[in-house]
Amino acid sequence: MSHDLELVIDDIAFGGKGVGRAEGKAVFVPFTIEGEGVTARIVREKKSFAEAELVRVTEASAQRVSPQCPYFGRCGGCSYQHMSYEHQLHWKSRQVRQALQRIGKFREPPLRPIVPSPQDYHYRNRITVHVEKGIVGFFRHDAHRLIDIEGCPISLPEVNDELTALRARHPRDGHYTLRPRGGPRVFSQTNDAVATHLADTMAALISPNESLLIDAYCGAGFFAKRLLAKFPRVVGLDWDIHAIAAAEANATEAETYNAGDLALHLGEHLRQADPKTTTVVVDPPATGLAGDVREVLRRNPPRTLLYVSCNPPTLARDLADLDPAFTLESVTPFDMFPQTAEIEVLAHLTAA
Repeated sequence: MSHDLELVIDDIAFGGKGVGRAEGKAVFVPFTIEGEGVTARIVREKKSFAEAELVRVTEASAQRVSPQCPYFGRCGGCSYQHMSYEHQLHWKSRQVRQALQRIGKFREPPLRPIVPSPQDYHYRNRITVHVEKGIVGFFRHDAHRLIDIEGCPISLPEVNDELTALRARHPRDGHYTLRPRGGPRVFSQTNDAVATHLADTMAALISPNESLLIDAYCGAGFFAKRLLAKFPRVVGLDWDIHAIAAAEANATEAETYNAGDLALHLGEHLRQADPKTTTVVVDPPATGLAGDVREVLRRNPPRTLLYVSCNPPTLARDLADLDPAFTLESVTPFDMFPQTAEIEVLAHLTAA
């Protein structure tokens, strides 16, 4: 395969790269849109696919827009600033469907319309920047090298104020998480408006007269505290002692938080609970639910399981594994991270 190719992009893969075909091989090209004609340069070749960089767009899509960030294309944070926001939503929804069909083997997944972000720029309430030899910024999209960043257009103005202040201090090498002054120090959702919509959607899916909510991977209790009004008792579980301490700091008498082995604590609480009036929320990292957590849920299925995922492929794998014990009622994508390839998804399951 020659190193410069003329391609027509016919798909967009999970992760945001456009897909063209040359000599029977898939070629992945970032910052492209389906239907576009492009010139691409091969940078990595494998047996069944190749990775390329975009040289030029020879035939542009009507969905192509001008990026609002001067670093777009070099910075590794955003994948979709070249694409209209409506089209980003279309592709994210389609990628969730494809994951459920290909990996989860759900022929007709019960997919609801994607929930957009009210702000498609200036929405992030925190960023982590890296400092090395005087460079303050993010890693490049194509290399483990830093690119100097003066401002991030997908972040809140108050976060960019903190970045300006950090740069003025000429900080030592290391990693710095920047938030508006007084923001929470432990894991919380990154897009406040979409996170609120997600919690409201979850509340609407919970059956009346529930006796117990178990919030697994609860962090500082984001969902537990927002769903408190629906339950006489709430239990939060997480391995992170600092997050659990933050959750306990303003806990009511109805709340209990445990740090430690998640599967062990979840199993104990589920065995003691009435499954017919119990709701479980899981919000695992991108790797999805650990095998022992899936087994605990299969053995002790609660009436309602709400699975929040930041990675559709591992969500699809886990839903297939839980399938005998649960019925998949609905899957709702939320655009928590506009301009990026990230997708947040809420799956609603009930005990079979």
